[in-house]
Parts: sequence; structure tokens; C-alpha cells
Amino acid sequence: MAAAAGGPCVRSSRELWTILLGRSALRELNQIEAELNKYWQRLLEGLSYYKPPSPSSAERVKANKDVASPLKELGLRVSKFLGLDEEQSVQLLQCYLQEDYRGTRDSLKTVLQDERQSQALTLKIADYYYEERTCILRCVLHLLTYFQDERHPYRAEYADCVDKLEKELVLKYRQQFEELYRTEAPTWETHGNLMTERQVSRWLVQCLREQSMLLEIIFLYYAYFEMAPSDLLVLTKMFKEQGFGSRQTSRHLVGGTMDPFVDRIGYFSALILVEGMDIESLHKYALDDRRELHQFAQDGLICQDMDRAMLTLGDIPHHAPVLLAWALLRHTLSPEETSSVVRKIGGTAIQLNVFQYLTRLLRSLASGGNDCTTSTACMCVYGLLSFALTSLELHTLGNQQDVIDTACEVLADPSLPELFWGTEPTSGLGIILDSVCGMFPHLLSPLLQLLRALVSGKSTAKKVYSFLDKMSFYNELHKHKPHDVLSHEDGTLWRRQTPKLLYPLGGQTNLRIPQGTVGQVMLDDRAYLVRWEYSYSSWTLFTCEIEMLLHVVSTADVIQHCQRVKPIIDLVHKVISTDLSIADCLLPITSRIYMLLQRLTTVISPPVNVIASCVNCLTVLAARNPAKVWTDLRHTGFLPFVAHPVSNMTQMISAEGMNAGGYGSLLMNSEQPQGEYGVTIAFLRLVTTLVKGQLGSTQSQGLVPCVMFVLKEMLPSYHKWRYNSHGVRELIGCLILELIHAILNLCQETELHSSHTPSLPSLCICSLAYTEAGQTVISIMGIGVDTIDMVMAAQPRSDGPEGQGQGQLLIKTVKLAFSVTNNVIRLKPPSNVVSPLEQALTQHGAHGNNLIAVLAKYIYHRHDPALPRLAIQLLKRLATVAPMSVYACLGSDAAAIRDAFLTRLQSKIEDMRIKVMILEFLTVAVETQPGLIELFLNLEVKDGSNGSKEFSLGVWSCLHVVLELIDSQQQDRYWCPPLLHRAAIAFLHALWQDRRDSAMLVLRTKPKFWENLTSPLFGTLSPPSETSEPSVLETCALIMKIICLEIYYVVKGSLDQSLKDTLKKFSSEKRFAYWSGYVKSLAVYMADTEGSSCTSLLEYQMLVSAWRILLIIAASHADVMHLTDMAVRRQLFLDVLDGTKALLLVAASVNCLRLGSMMCTLLLILLRQWKRELGAVEKILGPLTEILEGVLQADQQLMEKTKAKVFSAFITVLQMKELRVGDIPQYSQLVLNVCETLQEEVIALFDQTRHSLASDSAAEDKDSMETDDCPRPRHKDQRDGVCVLGLHLAKELCEVDEDGDSWLQVTRRLPILPTLLTTLEVSLRMKQNLHFTEAALHLLLTLARTQQGATAVAGAGITQSICLPLLSVYQLSSNGTGQTPSTSRKSLDAPSWPGVYRLSMSLMERLLKTLRYNFLTEALDFVGVHQERTLQCLNAVKTVQSLACLEEADHTVGFILQLSHFRKEWHFHLPQLMRDVQVNLGYLCQACTSLLHSRKMLQHYLQNKNGDGLPSAVTPRAQRPSTTTTTTTTTTALATPAGCSSKQPTADTEASEQRALHTVQYGLLKILSRTLAALRHFTPDVCQILLDQSLDLAEYNFLFALSFTTPTFDSEVAPSFGTLLATVNVALNMLGELDKKKESLTQAVGLSTQAEGTRTLKSLLMFTMENCFYLLISQAVRYLRDPAVHPRDKQRMKQELSSELSTLLSSLSRYFRRGAPSSPAAGVLPSPQGKATSLSKASPESQEPLIQLVQAFVRHVQR
Repeated sequence: MAAAAGGPCVRSSRELWTILLGRSALRELNQIEAELNKYWQRLLEGLSYYKPPSPSSAERVKANKDVASPLKELGLRVSKFLGLDEEQSVQLLQCYLQEDYRGTRDSLKTVLQDERQSQALTLKIADYYYEERTCILRCVLHLLTYFQDERHPYRAEYADCVDKLEKELVLKYRQQFEELYRTEAPTWETHGNLMTERQVSRWLVQCLREQSMLLEIIFLYYAYFEMAPSDLLVLTKMFKEQGFGSRQTSRHLVGGTMDPFVDRIGYFSALILVEGMDIESLHKYALDDRRELHQFAQDGLICQDMDRAMLTLGDIPHHAPVLLAWALLRHTLSPEETSSVVRKIGGTAIQLNVFQYLTRLLRSLASGGNDCTTSTACMCVYGLLSFALTSLELHTLGNQQDVIDTACEVLADPSLPELFWGTEPTSGLGIILDSVCGMFPHLLSPLLQLLRALVSGKSTAKKVYSFLDKMSFYNELHKHKPHDVLSHEDGTLWRRQTPKLLYPLGGQTNLRIPQGTVGQVMLDDRAYLVRWEYSYSSWTLFTCEIEMLLHVVSTADVIQHCQRVKPIIDLVHKVISTDLSIADCLLPITSRIYMLLQRLTTVISPPVNVIASCVNCLTVLAARNPAKVWTDLRHTGFLPFVAHPVSNMTQMISAEGMNAGGYGSLLMNSEQPQGEYGVTIAFLRLVTTLVKGQLGSTQSQGLVPCVMFVLKEMLPSYHKWRYNSHGVRELIGCLILELIHAILNLCQETELHSSHTPSLPSLCICSLAYTEAGQTVISIMGIGVDTIDMVMAAQPRSDGPEGQGQGQLLIKTVKLAFSVTNNVIRLKPPSNVVSPLEQALTQHGAHGNNLIAVLAKYIYHRHDPALPRLAIQLLKRLATVAPMSVYACLGSDAAAIRDAFLTRLQSKIEDMRIKVMILEFLTVAVETQPGLIELFLNLEVKDGSNGSKEFSLGVWSCLHVVLELIDSQQQDRYWCPPLLHRAAIAFLHALWQDRRDSAMLVLRTKPKFWENLTSPLFGTLSPPSETSEPSVLETCALIMKIICLEIYYVVKGSLDQSLKDTLKKFSSEKRFAYWSGYVKSLAVYMADTEGSSCTSLLEYQMLVSAWRILLIIAASHADVMHLTDMAVRRQLFLDVLDGTKALLLVAASVNCLRLGSMMCTLLLILLRQWKRELGAVEKILGPLTEILEGVLQADQQLMEKTKAKVFSAFITVLQMKELRVGDIPQYSQLVLNVCETLQEEVIALFDQTRHSLASDSAAEDKDSMETDDCPRPRHKDQRDGVCVLGLHLAKELCEVDEDGDSWLQVTRRLPILPTLLTTLEVSLRMKQNLHFTEAALHLLLTLARTQQGATAVAGAGITQSICLPLLSVYQLSSNGTGQTPSTSRKSLDAPSWPGVYRLSMSLMERLLKTLRYNFLTEALDFVGVHQERTLQCLNAVKTVQSLACLEEADHTVGFILQLSHFRKEWHFHLPQLMRDVQVNLGYLCQACTSLLHSRKMLQHYLQNKNGDGLPSAVTPRAQRPSTTTTTTTTTTALATPAGCSSKQPTADTEASEQRALHTVQYGLLKILSRTLAALRHFTPDVCQILLDQSLDLAEYNFLFALSFTTPTFDSEVAPSFGTLLATVNVALNMLGELDKKKESLTQAVGLSTQAEGTRTLKSLLMFTMENCFYLLISQAVRYLRDPAVHPRDKQRMKQELSSELSTLLSSLSRYFRRGAPSSPAAGVLPSPQGKATSLSKASPESQEPLIQLVQAFVRHVQR
């Protein structure tokens, strides 16, 4: 880019100036030294560094091939116009283009070709040239200012440079001064057509400014180095010739605007001559009586020449101090010789009003500019004044007040009052003090004016206080002799005969001159001035004076008394503002100020200046004790106030009921008409101080009317008021913005929207956003860079970096406007309506004159680096929040502004903070400003060889700079400190995050890009306790995130080789372990400091967050990241665990808890990812238990999510390995903790459910248009919520506790079960809290395993909680949480209301199984309540084979199986239901057999019918098997809600269909086996029916019809013997298929190995067959023994049975010979009675009894 700017150029003088000020990137001592060593010659040459044109130089320019010819031409024209050397002109042009040119390089070509544009450019270069010249002088001034200042960091470097300059500096600068005032003004003949009158005037201003600066340098030089007498003579003659600035060669051109410069030349001329006379050392020699040692005492000839020269002076004021000084010098050194000359010279000086002149001089110098020059001038004048007062009689020096004024100006230098109090009171300024004391308190003002000037530091303030506290004389004036005094003979002494009360109206505080007091009398203008010898404290006297004013306030004397009181108040203000501790002693005065304010504001024409002084005093007091000042002030009615408290913002903004107070009426009636605003300035400072002192406290609400007054009455209109003095308008604007800035800066975002009554910040935000106050702020921001530059250029003194001129005030105001606007936008509550402020900020104006363009152009400002920085910050804010295109707003200037941004960004000496802000702005723009970021990326596109587009970086691409900033290979990277490096990395991160592919593409191709980018990750950081630069952590965090984004988005194989190498290096150099250890040490450090001393919390959070993402990516892309070592993984996990533990144990620190919560997430993820590799579970459980305890002690609202994470981690750990109670540390305490948490959570859920129920019913009555503004609390029933996870954790812990003792103790200590069941009941009734309900049932199910647990659950009232409420689950309309039909196991396990019903059924089954008769009544109640659903479910299997339906049938049959053990009791209580269940079980058996028999039909069913929910619920079968009916009612009965898609799955392959089929088959088989087991309890026991003749057959119904045909699937045939035989056949066939391994049905079982699956299936099939045979035999004998059955039917049955069973037996025998499994009957079910127990042995031979039994039965039948 430098090349683009027209070649490299030397360091400009302005850059050198910036470096010396310490505002550049070069801030190290050695860098400053190097710069001074390099450029000291230029400083020595001064203005003569710039040479006049010469032919040889022109030739060299023409011959130079490195410079483009158009630039040469322009350079030569510039050379002629400025009268500057051609080579230097070209160099100047190049520097200008680099630093100040406001166009693009492309536009430069057109500018050079266009005559008018190139003329305008030449004029701008002239301005630049003038500033360059000035900057050389500024540099020298700066060196002279600080080279002896011990406090300055570069003092030694400056001193070395001044040593080099010392010898020749003054000589050269004096010559330059002479040249300047003798130079002829340029004309158009000599300098070309461009030299118009205006340009000549501009030149002359520059000439005068340079003269004044040269003289200032010479003056400062002579303050440090002695002037030879000969030099004084030369200078005197030179200044005389030049008329002390007034006799310029071009004086005919000097206009009124140039007078300040001419005056300055005169002032410095006079000061240089006075300084040259060395009056200070003369004073010392005179005191020591060694006058001959003074240099002028030794050089009589020069003294005579000087005398002659001095006698010719005296016609202009500038001569006065020179004449006075010379008269003193001659009078001291040779009083006899020169008495007449001295008298004449001295008289002339007095006639010229020397002291008035000196006062003017000092005020002019103090009004802005270099403090050092001002204080040096003060020292110079102090010496002169002290010596004059010591040497001459005071009355000979003219008007005493003038001397006092000069003394006060002199004492403005802080060091001089200290000096004064250290000197003899009889010499120097002590003489004036003594003189004014002689008139005190008759004349108050002179003494107080002088003492006010004598207060500069705390020690001097105490001296002034003591001085006034111990007065020994009281002076008063009498026109006539009082009658109560005795006079001495000669009348010079009076003695009081009676005591005198000095203030008759003074009240309690008073002064009394006692009887007998003596007073000296002086007659003065026919009046007696009496000096009473009376000791008193002036402070008491002042109190009396104020008291007097309060008494006369409504009389005509008020003005006179105000003149006496104002100096008192001013002195008090100065004393307490210097040393606030004295305020306590001055309480009698300060406490009366409030009353004074109250009284004075009501006077007809109020004394505005006194009121302003009073307010200033209160401002100082408010800094110390705002609450007291505010309370006392409120009673005075001075400040604006409201009659009634304001409750809302609308009232506030409208200023409803507001009273402007005493101040408001003063402003309207006195200040605005007069154009003087002392009270307004004081008022604004007071309110700002009060705001800073008590914002956030309750009293800040009382300040609302004051702030409202400022926002409504002052800010919108202050610029339209009438003003007498220049600069007051700007000051008021600045103070108003300072007030708003203080309010917005001190407020917390949390406070902003929390309070109900509007606060000060929200008032400011609302006013600025929605009223005309905001428009004023916008107009301030819109002043623009050109206006500011103009004001700065017009200042007589723009040299001081800390100057207080108009320009600096304007810059400060604009900066405040930026900051205020930025804060208003940041803090404004979100709204759908665009506020007028935002509208004005973002609207597009014609010709780029909108505010965005104005803001962007502040980049051209050079005086104060904070101004462009704040402008860019505001742009950044607007680019983030406002819906507009910055690029469009910039219009045609966009590219030029881009160039300016990049020029400053790439400059090696630019202030680092501006660079950071530019990069932050671009970082935001990546996401929000696509057009703008394309402009800055400046990517050039060309077509690649293979037809794809190739991108490359344009010349003006910001990526050049960014790549340079991250280049770790470069040496001496002073220009890239950590903050800037971080900003560059953040910009790259934004590109990656926003997926700017073209930019990423280019960056990836850059050599060593990944190496440079990641180099910080390979460094070693200092420990957290010593980290001085936290931005390094943020840098590393962003780099980690970039790597993660790259790995995540780029296909594994396509990663750059360079990145792969870097990742490999990261792993091989053990950086995982390093960073893991560092993050852990951060956590430990945070925990140790309890998060309190941590200033870099944000960076810590960023690093932890990035490390978390990196580890997550590394865990999922282990091969890419080379994180495959199990030991490393284990170590990383343990580090995370330790770090989390350290943080979460600091329950008192919110910061620690937040960071701990972040690490807890990582802990959980790693635990799940690496659970097989983490080794001993016990090592993890210990820290986890501690973490849980820490979390439970912390703020529960804050820890809600963290608690859930810890619970989740516990669940994961407990599932990793089967544990016993002894394996878990503090198991019982852990259980108690979990249950206590659960107790609270469940109660909260209960309350929330009830509340939502109440609010839902209330909401129905509300108008539908009403919206609820308050955010709803997070619902407790979350799948990952604490409550649900707590229940799951409790379940896991319960499973560990085999005998249930620990749980029994907990249930005794805590009412957890009743609470749980109550909430469960409400949830079921309302069909709400699905996740909770499911988790609670799982826990209860686990508890019910053990006898104790089951007893506890039953005892807590489980039936009442579940039985009736469960009806709601399938009777209420589904609220969208229904289950979609699916054949996948995963979706079946997802929480659903049908799942809740199934779980309830399982719970009942388990409780009945565990408690048996103790739970029977409840079980019968349950089956009675849910009988319809039970029967529907049994019937539905035939129609719907969805997993949900099969699962429910399985659970239902399981419950019936348990209940069937209690046949008699069931029959007694619910005979009809029992019969219906028996019938339906038979039909279910038939349906299962049919579906298992015909696989193709089942597959067809699955494909076509199961997409729908149950279209028709099959009604339960009637009692008699023969009459069966079906109705097609449309109630949604079972598992799936209607309306789900019935399309065939498109993407499912055959394999997945097969899997689904096998899952359904397995489900049907389970249902079938349980159905048969249950039916077995409803049929007579085989042994009993065969052997017991007395068996009551009526107890047992027929379960199967006497039919042997295999039933077809569609026909509604009653279940028969054919059904049972078919079932045996199906089971046998399936066994055969299993042996042949034809089908992979074993996978559906869900066991880990195929062998286990096969074993399970075989057992199940054998169990089914055994039960079939058992039922067959039992039912056959039941038929045979029943007399009601016709013998013919019995005979037919015997025949059919024997033939069918014989066939089956032969098949069975064949199967057993091959080897068959054992029956699981003994394990799964209560053993069948009698012989059947012998059927379930393990060895194949033992299977023969089954065959024997069947054979025996066949023989029995055949008889």
C-alpha cells in the first residue's frame, strides 16, 4: 500500500510531533531516542529545513524515474506556489498523499488531469505544508518544555537532544525570525495565479504564527540558559526595529483577525528582554550586597548602549515591562550615575500602565497553550514584580489595584504561592499583602483577591486559613469622630470607652470590640482610618457579613453588600476546592450558603455572579457529601422540582407538574436577556457532581426534575441563546453532555429496566431517542472534521497537546456526543418502533452528507486520536444495531474512506487504539455489512485454468495488514502489541464464522498462514496470577475457534496440509496437556481469589468456552486432531473434573459459578464421549459428589442448569459400570441430597402446574389482543431439567441399593413419596408434565423391586394417585404429545402419554408381584377402572401391530398374568370382567398365532395399515365365545393418535423392513407366551382334574371351542383347540428356522450376542409350546368330564386330538433328537403345579417327560 501511495516517503514533521507526544506506537525510551537521533538536525535547522527552489533541484526531480510524471508536474507547481525546493515539494506531495489526501489513488489521476481540481489540491497541500512547518517548531517547544521535568518519562532522551541543539539553536532561530518579519508577501506574479488575496492572508497568518512560535522557543531557551549582555542589545535593537511585532514588512496586509498573533509577538519580545536582564539573580545579589557579580555590572559600554536604546522606547505598551526592568537594573547597579535616566525610563513605564499590561500579557498566555510557557512567564514577571516592590515605594508604582491584579495573575503558577509563603513578609509580594491588610476589613476585596491567588496546594490553603483566622488589627473608617472614644492629645490614638458590637444585625455569631481597646488613627481624605488592636478570626467576620446580607436582602443595600460577600464566597470556594478538610472549619459560612441562594434568587434583579459563586461552593461540598448537600439544597427551591412524584416516563418527558425552581427563573429572566451564564455553568457542574456522587441511591430520583430541565429546556435550545462572550456556548454544550455522559456511564444495564419508577438513565435514553434533545446531539456530531480542523488552525496557539483552546473544547464536545449516542443506542430497550434518533443517524442523505459519512470522515482528524476512535466505535455500534448499509451511506466517498482507514491501519507509528477500533469495526461489518466488507476485502477475481474462479488480494485489501499483524516471523513487533494482535485474530475469526469463503480461500493459500495463525498456541503463558495482558488469552481462544470451524466445515480429506501438520504438531508437542493444565490452573486461580480480584473474567470465559469447543471437536474428530491416546484423554478429563470442582465449590462467587457451569458442560460431554476409556468410576464419583454439594449450596436460580448437568453426569457415571452401595462414597448422604433437591423441585412443579391451570382459565377471559410482557419462567418439566434428571438419578441410585435400606431411611426422613404422588396425580389429571410423569413412574417402578420399597410406595397411596387420574391420559384429547407410529425402538422409548399408561400398568404388575395379597384390592380396583382400555388393548393386536400397541398389550397381559394368580378373589369381585378377559385372551392368542404363522400377511399389514392410528376400536368380546361382534366406533383407543401419514416409507430399504418385521414378531411372541401363561391359571390344574374327582368344574369356564380346524386370519371364529394346535405348529416351525439360522430374528431380542438371543428365543418358544400342551390337555379333560357335553362330541374330540397330537409328537421327537432348549417357565413364571415342573430341566434328555406327558394323554384319550 505504501507503494500505491506513491513510493516511500521520509518521516513527516507531524509524525515526529505525534511520536514525541507519545501518541504513536513508538513509546519505548529507545524508540524515542532513535527518532531524536535521526531527526535532531531537522529540529536544529527549524524552518530553514525547507529550502527555496533551485534549478539543480528541478533537474533532479525531472530525472527521477521513481516518481510518476503527473506527480512531478504537480510537485513543480507546488514548488512555485510555496516557494519551496522542488525535491522537497515532491516529497511533501508524497507525504500529503500518504497522510492527508482524501481521495483514492485512482481518483488522483483525474484530479491531476483536471485544472480546477489540481488547483484545489495544491491549496490543500499548502495547508499541509504550513502545518509541517509549525510541527517542527512544536517539536522543539515540546523538548524545551519537558527536558528538565523529572516527571516526564522521556526526560533523559529530550535532555540529550537539547544538549545537541543548545549551541546553535537560538542563533539559527533568531535569523529565521528576522527573515520572516522582513519577508515580502507573495504575489501572483511571483507565486502563480493561485496566490489570491485570501491565500496571501493565509500565508501572513502562518508567518505571524511562526514568528510567535520562534519567539516562544527563544524565550523558553533563555529561561534555561543565560543570555549574554551583547545578545540582549542585539535583540533589543531587533525588536525595536520590528516594533515588537507591529512593524512587519507586510504590515499593510495585517487584518483584525491577526491581532492576537501580533500581540503574542509583542508579549514574547518583551518577556525575552526582561528574562535577558536576569532580574531574579539581580535581586539575590542586591539582598546579599554583591551587585558587582551581576553580568551587567561588568559591561559598562553595553549598559550605555542599552540606556540609549531604552530612551527611544516608550511609544507602545509592549515597552513598559522592558523599561521597568531596565530602570530597576540600572538603579540597582549604579544608582548615582543614572538617576535621571532611571527616573525617566521608570516614569515612562508607569505611564504606560506597566502592571495593567503585565496582567493582560499573563491572561493572554494562560488562555490556552503551553503550560510551561505560561509558568515560565509567571516566574519572569514574579521576579520583576518582587524586585520592583522591594526596591521602590508601593505608592510610586501607580494604581495599587493594578499591582494586585498582576500579582494575582503571577500567582496562578502553582509553585509561586509556595515560594511566597516561604519568603520574608517584608519583601517582594509580602509588601502588597501587608498593604492590603492595612485596609481590612474596611476594604475586603483586595486582601481576599490576593489570598485567593495565594492558595495553590493543601499547605498553602491551610496557611491562608490560619492567616485569616488570627487577625490582630481591625481597620474601620469614620467620617466623624464617635462620641464613645477617648482621643490622645495629638489625635493619633483612640481608646474605646464602651464595647462595640461590630454587626448589630449579625445574630448569634458576632464580633465585639471590648472596652479599652486602643486604635491608631490616620487622617485620609477628611476621614479617620482607625486601626484597632483587636484580635479576631476573619472567618467569623465573614459569617457576620453573610448574615448581614441575609438581613438586607430585600433593601436597596443588597448590591453593595453583595460586592463585599462575593470575594468571601470565592475565597471559600478556592480554599475548600484545594483542601476539602478545611470545609469542616468553615461550616458556619457554608451552611449559610443555602439560605443565601434562596434569598438572592428572589431579589428583583438577582446578583447573578454571587449566586454562581455560591453554587460553585456547593459543587465542591457535593463531591464530598452529596446526600447532605442534596437534602439541604432541596429545601431552598433553587433547583427544578416536581409537585407530585412522577410515576411513568410519559409524565416525565412531558415535564408535567414540573417547576423550574429558582434557577429556572434566573435563567429565563436574568441570564438569557443579559447573555451571561455564570449560574448555568455552575448549575450544570453541581448537578453532574450530585449525579456522580449518588447515582443508584434512592435520592437520585430527586435529581430527575433537574436532569429533565436540562434535557427539555436547555439542550434543545442552548445554541440559540444570546451570548456576550466567545466560547461560553461551546462550554455549556460540553457541560450538558458531560452530565448525560456521567448518568449513562455510571448506570448498570441491570438497573436500567428493573425499577418500576423511571430512573435517570432511562430518562436520558428516552429523551435523547424520542425528543428534540437527540437532534441537538446529532447536530453536534455532524460538525464534521473540516470545521474542527478550521477552528484548530485559527487558534493563535494550537501547539499544546493539553491546551484548553476553542478547538480542544469543540473536540471534547464532539467526543462526548459520540459517547452519549453510543450509550443511548446500547442501553435503549428493544422496540419495534425506530426512534427519531436512530432514524436521523441512519437515513441516507443526498451527496453523502448523511451522518454516517460524516462519522466515517472523522478518520481524517489528526489532532486527537480519541476523536476518530470514538467515531469508529459509534459506527461499529450502528453497523450492529441499525438496519442500514454503511456502504450505501458512504456513497462515492466509500473507496477513499476505505483507503484512509487502511492507511491508518497499516501505519507503523499510528496509535494502537485506533487500529484496534478499526479492526473491531471491520469484525462487526463481516456479519452485518456485506457491501462494506467486500470493499475492505478488495478481492480480485479471475477465471482459473479449470473454469473455476480464482481470488487474489487487491492492492487495497485489509487482509494485507491482517496477515502482517499475525506474522510471527517478523522481528521487533513493537507495532503489533497483544491487543492489536487480538483484534486481527478476531477479524479472521469473524470471516470464518460468517463463512466468507472467497476470503478464506485466499487466506488458506497464503504461505505459512496456519503456522502464523496458530503460533500463540505453541507459546508458554505466564501463570494466571501474573498475567498482565489478558488479551493473549482471548487471542488463543479465537484461534482455537477458527481451527474448530475449519475442521467442522471442511471435509476431512480437504484440510490444508499445513493445517494437518499444525494439528499433528499440536498433539506431538503435548499442547493438549499444556492447555488442559492451563485451563485447570485458571479455574484454580479463580477459585483461590473467589473471582473477586479477577479483572479479566471475560477473557477467562472466552478461553474456557473455546477450549470446550476444541475438546468437543477433538473428541468427535479424534483422528484429525490426533487425540487418540487414551492416557491423554483420561488426563484431559480429570483436569476438567478438577477445574470444575475447584470453581463450583466457591458457592459465594457468581463469577466462579458461571465459569464452573461452562466447564461442567464440557465435563458432561467428555464423560459421554469417552466413558469407556476413563478407567475407575470411583475416581470420578468422589469429585462429582463434592461438586454436587457445592452446587446445592450456591444460588439455586443461577445453578439451575448446572445442577441438571451434574445430575446428568452422575447418571452417566452410574450407568458405566454396575456398582454396589459400598462403591459410592457417602452414598446415603448423596441419596439424601438428591431427594432433598427433588422434594423442592417437585413442590415447585406442583405449584407451577396449579398456577398455570389457574392462569389458563383466567386467560380464557382475557382479550385475545392482550400480550403478556413479562417473560415466563422456564417450565420445570423439561426433559433436561433438574426435576426430571433428578428423578432419573434417584432411579439409578435406587438400582444400586439392592435391599433398599438407604431408600427406606430417606423416605422416613423426607416426605418425598407423598409429594411425588400428589404431583403425579395433578399431572395425570391435567395431562401435563409428561417428562416428569414418566421419570417419576420409572423411579417408583425401580423402588417397587424390593419388598420394603414396594410397601413404601403402596403405603404412600399409589392407587389413589394413579388409578382414576390415569383415565385422563387416554380420554382427554391428545395435545400433540402423542406417539407417531414407528417401528423404531428409539421413538417408542421417547416420552409419550401412552407410554405413561404402559408404565403405570408395569408398576401395578410389579407391586402385585412383590406384595401379592397386600396389594390385591388395589390391583382389582385398577383393573376394574381401566377394564375398557384393557379389553380394547387385547383386541387391538389383531388390527394394529405398531410397537406401541404391542408394548401396551405386552404390559397388559403381564398385569393380567399376575392377577390371574388370584383367580378366586378376582372372580368374587369382578366376575364379568374376568370372563371377558378370559374370552379376549383366547382371541389374542389366536390373533398372535395367525400373525406369526403368515409372515407375508404380517408384512403387508405393517406396510399398509400401521400408518394409521386405530381406525376402529375393537370392542371387547362378549362372554360367550359363539357370539362375537365388532363395531366400528371412532374413539382413538390405543397407542397412536389418528392423522399420521400412511404413506409407505420411501427411503427405507428392505433390510430395515425386515428388522421392523422381526421386532413385531418378537413382540407378538412375548405377548403370546404371556397370554398362554395367564390362560393356564384359568384352566384346571392337570393333575387335579385327572386325579381329583371332587373338583368343581363350574369354577372353570371353557376357554377353547371344540373345533380342530386351523382358523383363518380374517374370520371371526372363536378360539378353539385348532388354535392351540396351530400355535404349537408355529412354535415348532420357528424353532426349526432358528436352528437353520435362516432368519435374524435374534437381533430383535436386543441382547449383545447372537447366541444369547437364540437361547432366549428358544426358551420362549419352548415355554409357549409347553403352555399350549398344558392348556390343551387341561381343557380336553375339562370337556371330557363335563356331563353337559354330548358324548358324540367327546368321541369326535378324542379322535381328532389323538391324530393331531400324534402328528405333533413325531415332529417334536424329531426336534428333540437334534437337541432342544429348556423351557423358561420356571424362571419367568410361577411354576405350574404338578408334573409340569419336571418339564423344565436343562439337558436334552430331560425334555422327554414333555413327550411322555403328551403320549400318556394320547393313550388316555384313545381309551
